[in-house]
Amino acid sequence: MGTLLLVATPIGNLGDITIRALEALKSADAIACEDTRHTIKLLSHFEIRKPLLSCHANDEERGAARVIALLDEGKTVAYCSDAGTPGLSDPGAILARRAREAGHAVSPLPGPSAFAALVSAAGMGGRSFLFDGFPSPKSGRRRSRVAELMGRGESFVLYESPYRIIALMEEIAIVDPERRVCLGREMTKLHEEFISGTASEVLDSLKEKEEMRGEFAVLVAGSELA
Repeated sequence: MGTLLLVATPIGNLGDITIRALEALKSADAIACEDTRHTIKLLSHFEIRKPLLSCHANDEERGAARVIALLDEGKTVAYCSDAGTPGLSDPGAILARRAREAGHAVSPLPGPSAFAALVSAAGMGGRSFLFDGFPSPKSGRRRSRVAELMGRGESFVLYESPYRIIALMEEIAIVDPERRVCLGREMTKLHEEFISGTASEVLDSLKEKEEMRGEFAVLVAGSELA
């Protein structure tokens, strides 16, 4: 039987890749990617040349079938999402499930994650953290989900695009303007930035910026820490 390697890749700084991840990418018979255009930059940087297969998020079942065919031949296939850990707000879960159902070995290679990076840097503590990924782009659904999350005891982390980050922070501030928040942007990159304070303070800081780039990770303190 074959082996599927789920390889976590850097969220920005290429130096964050692990030695084990590099060894896996070099030894794999093929590399499956969320987007081959993204992964090829990483592979080229480390001078790794392997056959590539696309396994897009919007058609993961078809991509998984191609990977399973290689695994059925006894091959070792490494899978990389565009950045971070496969299956953690990234595609990869369907592929892992299909590979396991087919009887193949599935091995995770842990590494970079925006969620873990933000929790580490925020310094908020707490017994537990809830990860909820990207909220709905629809304002009504996003608003109701934010209110639901803020009523829970544990802190939670959301991801958001630069186009909707102010709308998200406005909804958090409406529920509780004094709730502690830590926002991370461009983590591990040259322009890494963290903004922390109350929800209203963080919102004001964002509104003062002329331009915002990169995806955001937002950690909101749970009611147990309020």
